[in-house]
Amino acid sequence: MKRGDAARLSRRDFIRASMTTVAGLAAMPAAGAFAAELPAARPQTAASGGTTIALIKTPDRKHGVEEAMKLLRVPSLKGKRVLVKPNFNTADPTPGSTHNDTLTAIIHGLKSRGPASITLGERSGPPETKKVMEEKGIFEMAKSLGFRVVNFEELTDADWVGFNPPGNHWEGGFFVPRPVVESDYLVSTCCLKTHAYGGVFSMSLKLAVGLTPKKLMRQLHRSADQRKMIAEINQGYRPALIILDGVEAFVDGGPSDGKKVRAEVFIAGSDRVAVDAVGLAVLKDLGSNQAIMGTKIFGQEQIARAVELALGVSGPEKIRFVTPDKASADYAERLKGILARG
Repeated sequence: MKRGDAARLSRRDFIRASMTTVAGLAAMPAAGAFAAELPAARPQTAASGGTTIALIKTPDRKHGVEEAMKLLRVPSLKGKRVLVKPNFNTADPTPGSTHNDTLTAIIHGLKSRGPASITLGERSGPPETKKVMEEKGIFEMAKSLGFRVVNFEELTDADWVGFNPPGNHWEGGFFVPRPVVESDYLVSTCCLKTHAYGGVFSMSLKLAVGLTPKKLMRQLHRSADQRKMIAEINQGYRPALIILDGVEAFVDGGPSDGKKVRAEVFIAGSDRVAVDAVGLAVLKDLGSNQAIMGTKIFGQEQIARAVELALGVSGPEKIRFVTPDKASADYAERLKGILARG
C-alpha cells in the first residue's frame, strides 16, 4: 500500500478490514478477568484546582519543544525509563502524523535530562505499524538518536494490561500496553486537528486510541459512545508531559488529511483536558467546521467524559498560561477569551 492510500480508507472500509482480526479477540482475556488498578490522579489536575499550560507562538518546532520543556521545568530524568507516544496513525504529512523534527527535539530534550532509557511506542491503523514507522524513517532515527522502538501491534496478549472500571462503555473493558503502564515517565506528543470519523477532534485524549489493540477498533468505531470510550482509555495511563505541535492544523477533515492551515503554536502541559481545551480554542480562532464551532469547548463529548472521570481540569478558569515572549502572551490572552466564551 502506498503512502496516503491507507489514510483515504473510509471508516466503513476500516471496519470491514478489522473484521478479519476480530476472531483473535477471543484469545485475549476479558479485561475484567485481571483488571488493573487505575493510576492515581496527578497533582496538576483538577484535584488541586488548576494546571499550567505552556503556550509558545512559533513556526520553529525545535524552538517550540525546547521552550515548552523549559517553561514546564521538566526535571532530571536520571535513572528513569521514559516512553514516548507519538501520533503515527498513518505516515501522512503533519498534522496527519507527528513531525520528525518535533520528535527529534523531544528525544534530544529528554536525553539531556539523563534517563536510563527512552522507548518510542505506537500502534498505527489502518496501516500496519511497522510500515508506517518505515515510511517515517523511525528505525533509522532510533539508531541515530539512541532510543528503542516498541511496536504495540506485535505485543503478545500477556503484554497488554486490562482495565474495566465501573461505568465504562467498553464491552468487557479495554487494554493498555504493559510498557506504557510500567514506564516511569510518559511523554505524549500529539497534533492539532479535527477528526472526520466520529472523534470530532484528535489531540491528546484521542492519542489513547493508539494505546489499544487493533482488535478493539471495530467495537470503537461502531459505538454511538465512541467519544466517551476515547476518554475512558485515558484512565489506564497518565502522561507526565504532553507536547502538542500546532505549527500546522487541520480545521476540517482529518485525521490523515484535511483542510490545512498555519497555526504556528505549541501547547504543552500534563493535563490532557486542558491541552485539548486550549487546542480547541485555537481551532475556533482559526475557523473550523460546525462540529467545532457549534459546540462549547467543555461540552465536547471527549472533554465532558474526561472531566467526569477526573482526568483533568473542570473548566477554563483552572488553566494558567506560561509564555516565553510577548507574542505568545498576547495569543494566550486571546485564547483565554475564547475559552471563557466556550
